[in-house]
Amino acid sequence: MIAGRHVLVTGAGERSLGFATARLLVDRGAEVTVTTRSGASEVAERLGPGVVGHDLDLADRGSVDAFARWYAAERGRLDVLVNNAGVHLDLRSTWREPQLVDGHEIHWRVNYLGTWHLTSRLLPLLEEADDARVVNVVSKLHRRGSNAALFDGVRPYDSWAAYGTSKLALVHHASELGRRHPGVTGYALHPGEVYTRIADRGLETSPALARLRKVLAPVERRVLRSPEDGAATTVYCVTAPGLAAGYYRDSAPADPSPDARDEQVAARLWDETAAWLGTEQPERP
Repeated sequence: MIAGRHVLVTGAGERSLGFATARLLVDRGAEVTVTTRSGASEVAERLGPGVVGHDLDLADRGSVDAFARWYAAERGRLDVLVNNAGVHLDLRSTWREPQLVDGHEIHWRVNYLGTWHLTSRLLPLLEEADDARVVNVVSKLHRRGSNAALFDGVRPYDSWAAYGTSKLALVHHASELGRRHPGVTGYALHPGEVYTRIADRGLETSPALARLRKVLAPVERRVLRSPEDGAATTVYCVTAPGLAAGYYRDSAPADPSPDARDEQVAARLWDETAAWLGTEQPERP
């Protein structure tokens, strides 16, 4: 049962996978909070009465800390965290060097480090809940990443491999989370190929292609899944009773990449990320 449970969905801008996820959960009776980088309150209003929105920038430590303090004070309860927010930039693979944010490659900083930070700050609330869940929306493109790149960076640089590496890290995060915090179940999932606005920002450096994409939008909508269809696996991981931890696709268990199954790498990545954040973390049991 999801009715009455408190769910936080990050990255819920309009026409996004997160927005569709939030709407489906609201329709099922969940108490939903949504985030966007700006304008979250307006998004929440469009989702309906009772939905709460708050701005959050995963690339900014101060924003994540402030959001976690706000959430604990104003909402006070968290049963499920849906880590949906993320970026996929430079879709044309024109960058020869990584774009850095806070000293880190931008996909790594936003998609992985920001998500890890947020989850860490909200874990005390999750550990108070019954059947607490953390759902990481990743991608089949995690197969473009590699365990070596988790620690040494993508070389030579390629934005698609960098995006895939950030998503591979989130698969490791979901699996290691349950080992470090047995009271919280971690999931990672591929939503399918979905027609959303994520490519809008990814094509910002190519106005001509952005215009062409608008012209071809009707075709793209027919070929790709709708946000509502794409959100189905996320909603399944949020709501299915007794669901085992793991990687999911099309609302069913699936096999992630071989690199994603290396528990020693997951443990090392967890420890190094905790050191970056400057927090003490529990050892494996």
